[in-house]
Amino acid sequence: MKKIVALLAIAVSSVQLAVAQQDPKATKILDQMSAKYQAMKAFRASFTQTLENQSAKVKENMNGDIIVSGPKFRLKLNGQEVINNGQTMWTYMKAENEVNISDYDPEDQEISPSQIYTLYKKGYKYAYAGETVEGGIPCDVIELSPEDHNNQVYKVRLNVSKKDKSVKSWKMFKKNGNRYTFAIKKFEPNPPVDATTFNFDKAKYKGVKVVDLR
Repeated sequence: MKKIVALLAIAVSSVQLAVAQQDPKATKILDQMSAKYQAMKAFRASFTQTLENQSAKVKENMNGDIIVSGPKFRLKLNGQEVINNGQTMWTYMKAENEVNISDYDPEDQEISPSQIYTLYKKGYKYAYAGETVEGGIPCDVIELSPEDHNNQVYKVRLNVSKKDKSVKSWKMFKKNGNRYTFAIKKFEPNPPVDATTFNFDKAKYKGVKVVDLR
């Protein structure tokens, strides 16, 4: 459970970076990308998460789906469902038919599809790192590094479509040798959402065990 939840956001410093400290070309691309996502009331994305660790000879693929609206999200990944309404987070584990409830603290989180489009705005330095082609789509490559040297993530690499400024994938590099790649497979802007989308409805999970960690 902790492994999956740990992928849901990122710990950041409280220092706001001045634009003058950043790569101007990267700033322009990131600002265009961020504006695209922030203009949407909500979005849905299907993605593949790949975990690699060369020294441990590990390579694992998992498919996921997420709906995002502002700070709220609903994530399905590897037999788990994580629901966040901006204040409370529910982590449902299908195999155990158990849900854990906790207070949502955005500063106690790591990177997820719900935050990738604003990640660069606080606590990170970034630079333009060249071009690549992903799935036949030309992309700009931006690399970010945290100002906080205690951060277990030491680099994040974003591939941003040159044509429409959408994020095609990103790769998170951790000090323990793990590399997490998130590749967007399908994207839907402004899907229908309502008050029930980002709350856990116990009635829909028959016999579920509730563990309140608040």
